[in-house]
Amino acid sequence: MADKQTPQKRGLRWWHVVAGLLVLLALAAAYVPLPNWFIEMPGTAEPLAQFVKVDGKRDTAKGSFNLTTVGIQSATALTLVTSHFKPYEEIISRNDLMGTEDNSTYQKVQNYYMTSAINNALTVSFKAAKKPYHTDYLGIYVLDVEKKSPFYGKLQVGDTITKIDGHHFDASTGYINYLRNHKVGDTVTITYANDQTTKTASGKLYQLAQTKKPGIGITLTDRTKTTTGIPVTANAGDIGGPSAGLMFSLQIYDQLTGNQLRKGRKIAGTGEIAADGTVGQIGGPEKKVYIAAKSGATIFFAPHMKITKAIKKAAPGLEDNYAVAKRAAKASHLKITVVPVEKFSDAVKYLETH
Repeated sequence: MADKQTPQKRGLRWWHVVAGLLVLLALAAAYVPLPNWFIEMPGTAEPLAQFVKVDGKRDTAKGSFNLTTVGIQSATALTLVTSHFKPYEEIISRNDLMGTEDNSTYQKVQNYYMTSAINNALTVSFKAAKKPYHTDYLGIYVLDVEKKSPFYGKLQVGDTITKIDGHHFDASTGYINYLRNHKVGDTVTITYANDQTTKTASGKLYQLAQTKKPGIGITLTDRTKTTTGIPVTANAGDIGGPSAGLMFSLQIYDQLTGNQLRKGRKIAGTGEIAADGTVGQIGGPEKKVYIAAKSGATIFFAPHMKITKAIKKAAPGLEDNYAVAKRAAKASHLKITVVPVEKFSDAVKYLETH
């Protein structure tokens, strides 16, 4: 005959069950990702010499130019709590990060931004170094297609529109003006490149919600390709986005002109680069200056934009990247000089004179 369990044994077994559940909850809190939440944090400072070859050669001079990144990781219940106690970690939603894009589409757009940044860096650096180059306009790169668009399901993110009704233009403004000379309801035929294949699609123009003008309902940017007289290979691996453009420009320019800018210094920075050399605002400057200083950089280039009353009215929460980075460096007692740049030549001049 089996022994009856004493109250003490029953209590002990119950405690084992509770303890096991607590362990499972702790593991879930630490390791199970929350699909709609992410933690944005300081990423890395990456020496650009590893990504760039000019005339088949790597840069082996002392010092380095470094792009800076913002890290993104899926949040867990635990990291949602601990992020409040770590410098420059921020909780962001999937919608804030990706909008309506899925993971694959988001990554495709980020890769395009990096490709475009490197292409503009070639244009800027070769023009500044007075070396031969040529830029071809390929067409309109499709960043998004509205669900109301008659081309939704036909055009995809990553397609390049090369003609409308057989007409090719040298800038996106040409395509936009062509469509505005039509009426809502007119049928147009688009020629576009998709995975190296040329296709066509037709649809009727409809009234765009923001401009009230006839259009096809896509978010777009110009797609160009710069060919250089001196061969350059540049690839940032799995790093995406447009913000490394300024630093790629400095790396390529310095190699083209004989490595005169760094003088052995570790230099970091951020900023989108336009083909005319203008340096544009980016996200996370406080996180980037933090990781730059922690990696040993002594100079950090930050995009600078004058925030006018009109800009404040249109975007009340917008802050100048330089001001944000400068404030972060001071608050965290970082030993780094934050330098404002509005155009590529500002960075070159600073390095030549300091």
